[in-house]
Amino acid sequence: MPKLDVLNLEGKTVSAIELSEAVFGIEPNNQTIFEAVVMQRASVRQGTHSTKNRTEVRGGGRKPWRQKGTGRARQGSIRSPQWRGGGIVFGPKPRSYKYNLNRKVRRLAVRSALSQHVIDSTMKVVADLTFENVKTKEFAKVMSTLELNRKTLFIVADEEDVINAYLSMRNLPNTMLLTVQDLNTYDIVNADTLVFTAKAAEVAGEVLA
Repeated sequence: MPKLDVLNLEGKTVSAIELSEAVFGIEPNNQTIFEAVVMQRASVRQGTHSTKNRTEVRGGGRKPWRQKGTGRARQGSIRSPQWRGGGIVFGPKPRSYKYNLNRKVRRLAVRSALSQHVIDSTMKVVADLTFENVKTKEFAKVMSTLELNRKTLFIVADEEDVINAYLSMRNLPNTMLLTVQDLNTYDIVNADTLVFTAKAAEVAGEVLA
């Protein structure tokens, strides 16, 4: 069962926590991580690409020359695909790229991504993220103390009062805050470091198992 130190906001160890083996201690399944990330990235595509076919291009209503006798190839419209400025054949049209994976596959991908962070020692646990005031400078100081100088994802529990922490961090680059219920594979993989509150780590062990 994985075990991590619990730090306070001054970077000092205050206790230790045993993480759920089923969530943070499995053998990472890289294929499910890949599938989940591709699904998420596809789902955020706008799909607004569009081209005009020969019925939508302006002009070309008149036959450019008579059928026979000119020595040239027969043509019915100057907006046929072979003409410059003509319609596009089989061009892209607006569509949705969204699709779903099975719930079990999505859950396995999240657990695999979390376990990989534990294996790589890129996960930290803090006692809480309670701030008395909204101060970006204070949050930046905490990040410096905890040596969080790259992409960092903070994970909290729904019931925790972290509004001041969120307001303090939102202007800092490369930082994000999610609840356990909003955890997703892409954001976990995209982060260089995960920072769980002790309560969030406990809830994740229950919810994601």
